[in-house]
Amino acid sequence: MNANVNQRSTFVQQIEVTFSSLTNPLALLGRVLLASMFVLAGFDKIGGFEGTAGYIASVGLPMAELLTVLTIAVEIVAGLALILGFQTRLAALALAGFTLAASVLFHNYWAMPAEQAYVQQLMFMKNLSIAGGLLLVAALGGGRWAVSKH
Repeated sequence: MNANVNQRSTFVQQIEVTFSSLTNPLALLGRVLLASMFVLAGFDKIGGFEGTAGYIASVGLPMAELLTVLTIAVEIVAGLALILGFQTRLAALALAGFTLAASVLFHNYWAMPAEQAYVQQLMFMKNLSIAGGLLLVAALGGGRWAVSKH
């Protein structure tokens, strides 16, 4: 029995060593994957500015054009900061807050007809998951492979 416990302990230690050596590349990959959605969406909104402003206005938000500009700025600036690891925690926190606000405002499945609710609930839950990942980055930082360590 002791031999099995020792083998298991050695195996677990090997896994820990392996993951320790992968911490920085995994943190970088995670930052890139989380942020790429925001950066691409921000650039897409530049080309579809009027449509984005119209969509923002359609949910009753005021100053749709200004909110579109702010949305583009947050997505691109905070997204690129997250990729680069510049002020990583702040960028992740900004994107998490943005994502949570967008979820409540634009994917409010609880107030939609049943035929739209399912897809909107999926979008809402996807956004919550993304916000959760961003909050982990805000709490733990972006790893050593970052421009700044914050």
